[in-house]
Amino acid sequence: MVKNPRSVAMAAALALALTACGGKDQAQGGGMPPPEVGVVKLQPGNVPLQKDLVGRLAAFRSADVRARVPGVLKQRLYDEGTDVKAGQVLFQIDPDQLKASTGQSQAALAAAEATYANAKSAADRARRLAPQKFVSQSDLDNALAAERSAAAAVKQAQAALADARINLGYATVRAPISGRAGKQQVTEGALVGQDTATLLTTVDQIDPLYVNFSVSVTELEQIRRARTGAGTGEGEVQVVLPDGSVYQRTGTMDFSGDVVDPATGAIAMRARIPNPDKNLLPGTYVTLKATLGEQANAYLVPQVGLLRDAKSPYVLVVGGDGKVVRKDVVTDRLQGDSWVVSSGLAAGDQVIVSGIQRATPGQPAKAAPVAAAGEGKPAQDAKPAAKPAAEAQANKD
Repeated sequence: MVKNPRSVAMAAALALALTACGGKDQAQGGGMPPPEVGVVKLQPGNVPLQKDLVGRLAAFRSADVRARVPGVLKQRLYDEGTDVKAGQVLFQIDPDQLKASTGQSQAALAAAEATYANAKSAADRARRLAPQKFVSQSDLDNALAAERSAAAAVKQAQAALADARINLGYATVRAPISGRAGKQQVTEGALVGQDTATLLTTVDQIDPLYVNFSVSVTELEQIRRARTGAGTGEGEVQVVLPDGSVYQRTGTMDFSGDVVDPATGAIAMRARIPNPDKNLLPGTYVTLKATLGEQANAYLVPQVGLLRDAKSPYVLVVGGDGKVVRKDVVTDRLQGDSWVVSSGLAAGDQVIVSGIQRATPGQPAKAAPVAAAGEGKPAQDAKPAAKPAAEAQANKD
């Protein structure tokens, strides 16, 4: 029987097509290799408790220089805005009237001493004559009383002279502390110290400096909870200047209040900042990076490795079986370029930080350390977006 050539050709083409489809199915049956993802292996540890705050610099000590005696201001003996030493003469008040008062006190003391000498001589004579009954008991008592009164008058005159000398010393106004002397508040020729102690200037000690700031009650409770069971250490403070530069010297926590300000609902805190070069000035507002202790058993998750959805923040982890697992976590705060995670992770978890778009929970993935993954910046991968393209194409087929 002779076969139709056209039928033979069609049968051959159909066989070839079936063979090609079979080969394609065999190729697909072999499966694709798991995607490679970059991971960071996490371990718990003590994480510094850092807060970005705003504070204001203040002088370490500030002393008002006042006129303590009345008189006319004669002279200023310092340069305004310069550093002075404790005890350095700053002002001179006209001392003439005070010198006269001192002279009067000296004269009064001399008179009292002369009176005492006479009274003592009379009392001594009465003591000698009393045993022989040459003076009456009444005369003896009067002589002894006069001696005692004269001795008291001497002491009173001595105290008045000491007071006059102290007032004369106040005519020379000295710096009470070492620091930077401010602007003169009263000009020469003005009457000062009349009824009230007139303010002449102020001396501020600016090395070191205080920086005053406050934290809310909520932040304080968070700090206390986080510090429970951890070695708190000494709090440190870094100052960021108004131009954005970081001050080269680190300060230490100096004071923490325990009373809430009813007007602001905040708690006052203070740190001490070294200022040997006098570059920082009191009254300046600065930004602070305050380390207020340590938080125990916390994890630092790179910012690109943390994802969020409507349920909670989460990370993708490559498990021990090589499959991707979603783990919901609890974050406390963003610190630098990492999130501080307090719960939801376990020691040794391999958190995916690059290739996230190729990872699917429940599917296998090949974990490689970020340094060895060689996938460039992981920021581009931090999108909990669609499924990988290869998987989408497979589902379409």
